[in-house]
Amino acid sequence: MQQIRIAVPDLISNSYFPAVAAVELGFFKEEGLDVEGVELLFPVPKTMEALRDGELDFVAGSAHATLHAFPEWRGAKLLVALAQRMYWKLVLRADLGAGRDDLQAVTGLRIGAAPGPDAGLRRLLIEAGIDPAQDGVQIAPVPGTGEANASFGVTAARALEEGKIDGFWANAMGAEVAVRRRVGTVVLDVRRGDGPPGAASYTFPALVTTERLIAREPETAAAAVRAIVKTQRVLRADPSRATEVGRRLFPPLEADLIAGLIEQDLPFYQPAIAEDIVAGLNRFAQDIGLLSGPVAYEQVVATQYRELWGI
Repeated sequence: MQQIRIAVPDLISNSYFPAVAAVELGFFKEEGLDVEGVELLFPVPKTMEALRDGELDFVAGSAHATLHAFPEWRGAKLLVALAQRMYWKLVLRADLGAGRDDLQAVTGLRIGAAPGPDAGLRRLLIEAGIDPAQDGVQIAPVPGTGEANASFGVTAARALEEGKIDGFWANAMGAEVAVRRRVGTVVLDVRRGDGPPGAASYTFPALVTTERLIAREPETAAAAVRAIVKTQRVLRADPSRATEVGRRLFPPLEADLIAGLIEQDLPFYQPAIAEDIVAGLNRFAQDIGLLSGPVAYEQVVATQYRELWGI
């Protein structure tokens, strides 16, 4: 059995859960790939750099962040979507009384956001007519997220509760924890249509590998794709399987919450990476300065594995 290394930039979350579940439920092993466990390596630009440097075989992360380590999409490929659409939520302090889609409420606030994901928040604010610098929106890392084994979303919820920030931009797990503790209100759920038109197409969670691995071990990449597709299918059929994974890896509260979050996300657990999705991804990357110009679909996606998305 071939040993591989895979990492995520955030573990206690729903963001990259199909990759985590593929390991914990044994689907990588079924495909002949030995993964000791999913590694946590934060933030996502650093995760992608480790992939580039040969320290990892696969990264489950935000698709656009690949460009931090692989300029112009040279050297890396997206293998399969872990889910569809940009998946972070904007949560503000509950006592502010901000309503859904009320972006003007961010004026003058301290918003916690991870390096990489923060680009999505900055861009949608600009498209909504809010200039973070002129409108006093401080977007910065969340205190404590640089500590070893810290998962961003739940750390952000704790920082909000402690008054260290006024809001955060993070995964649905962090948002749910903040809402349950009555310290936060969800203002934006971009995946489900909140925010400026087109914001959901900025990025999506994907399994990424190097062109080097594909050339050297094409069947390893194929096996990883099959494992993800099987996992998505199992979760769609029985979201409660997520609890099995959560109880192995998450604290009790988050372990109890994960199946419900996965059930909410089931419509998005589709593996295909469509050409229009890549076009939207590349427009966003150009807008934020990560990409110099249009790039062909085939340069971004490992198209030789497309037929596996439908297995």
